[in-house]
Amino acid sequence: MKKNGMTLRHWRRLSQALCFILFIFLFIKTDYSGSNEIPYAVNILFRIDPFLAASASLAAKALVSLMWPSLIFIGLTFIFGRFFCGWICPMGALLDGAHRFIPQARPGNANRFRTFKFYLLGFLLIGAFLGLPLTGYFDPFSILVRGLALSVYPALNVLTVSFFTFTYQQMPDWVNMLTEPVYSFLKATILPFQQNHYHLGFVSLFLLATIFILERLERRFFCRNACPVGAFYAITSRFSLMRGKGGSSCGRCRNCISVCRMDAIDENRRISPLECTLCMDCLDLCPGSKISFGFQKKDLTRPGFGLSRRTFIGSLAIGTALPFVLDTRVMAQRADPFLVRPPGALPEKEFLGRCVRCGECMKVCIGNGLQPTFLSAGLEGIFSPRLNARSGYCEYNCTLCGQVCPTGALAKLSLDRKHATKIGNIFFDKNRCLPFAKGIPCIVCEEHCPTPAKAIQFREAMVLNNQGENVLVKQPYVIDERCIGCGICETRCPLPGKSAVRLTSAGESRNPGNALPNQALPG
Repeated sequence: MKKNGMTLRHWRRLSQALCFILFIFLFIKTDYSGSNEIPYAVNILFRIDPFLAASASLAAKALVSLMWPSLIFIGLTFIFGRFFCGWICPMGALLDGAHRFIPQARPGNANRFRTFKFYLLGFLLIGAFLGLPLTGYFDPFSILVRGLALSVYPALNVLTVSFFTFTYQQMPDWVNMLTEPVYSFLKATILPFQQNHYHLGFVSLFLLATIFILERLERRFFCRNACPVGAFYAITSRFSLMRGKGGSSCGRCRNCISVCRMDAIDENRRISPLECTLCMDCLDLCPGSKISFGFQKKDLTRPGFGLSRRTFIGSLAIGTALPFVLDTRVMAQRADPFLVRPPGALPEKEFLGRCVRCGECMKVCIGNGLQPTFLSAGLEGIFSPRLNARSGYCEYNCTLCGQVCPTGALAKLSLDRKHATKIGNIFFDKNRCLPFAKGIPCIVCEEHCPTPAKAIQFREAMVLNNQGENVLVKQPYVIDERCIGCGICETRCPLPGKSAVRLTSAGESRNPGNALPNQALPG
């Protein structure tokens, strides 16, 4: 049995390693590679997440077809139990790998917060159904991918480019003969297409780092106590056929209890299917081969969750009440006019309900225009994507953001439909625009306008410049029906600081009620 245990434990480690390598591969492939098509299912990690599938479907009041792969893992959990957390989850693999580098401050903690994940799960699901979308703040895959995409990956690129720039400029030619092929290889395989910059990068990194810092309290603290995906799988594994069986006459040996990373084994050597992730460490380290795993067909007991009925009802009540408070805010009456969503975004309430704050659309954005929202969409809109046209723009011939969205919060658009989708409209600040304010010729905005029939046109006007001379300049204006809101004119405006061209959500296609006067919206 010990030999089999070692074999199973090694298979589990191999599975974790392969799944993590696949995760990193898909993460790297969530990038522009010279084509407007992404051939890989780079968003599959989110589509197999049953918690995100449930919350997105509850928010949409309908089944989200993109999330159907999650049903496969729900079905497998009914058979094998909570194997996903121990064999597949990339966050779990990272925590296991980092365990030896994070000394535990309080070994043998009694798991006082173990039931918190169930209360949190109920709160998040009822909130998603009633219009309080907070799932992306607690989902481990959203935290992981967002932290890597907005902070770790861009920082890795800065570090790598800085190092090879130093070697290229400071080292002799024979060193460059070695380093330049290495850099070319990294650029072609691992490094991003371009150096991107993001808002809330430190916040995203802090949230990810917190999960690892909590390892000092107890091993897999987040998985045991706060992970809503783990809670979802724990509820399902209550009915699983695969169960671990401990020894009833073990004596004083506590090897299995001490080695269990989820504290799933109690003092009587009973193994809880709610917490057991089938890591098989206990099977390997049991000196008397008293522990076994197998399919139990008869007398299958259903372990309890240990929940307080009053506390659980209270969590549901809070999740029910809070969404109604959202409608009392000023932004419920008048949204931020500078909050511009990506092309293909659903109407705002449905968009926020489906968006899981994964950051994949921001990572794949060619123009580096998609940035995480802070408070302009309320507390429930933090980390959702918005177009910040001063930092970047929406590429006219790009549809990648809709291709990587796992829930359909951003629709997958054809290129023709993208060209006809209006996400906003621009206006000119005449107090800053050079031809208006200072009589200085400037046509940068019109030069970069990508629409076939230029949305930015000019009127010639005689104005006084800074020297008090009458000069003839071209003053820009926008034809609203042609502007699609890509924002490149604001990005390329040569003024320092705030641009003289400002992009707003006016006239966006997803909200006909926000149309500009006398504007024919594109189909």
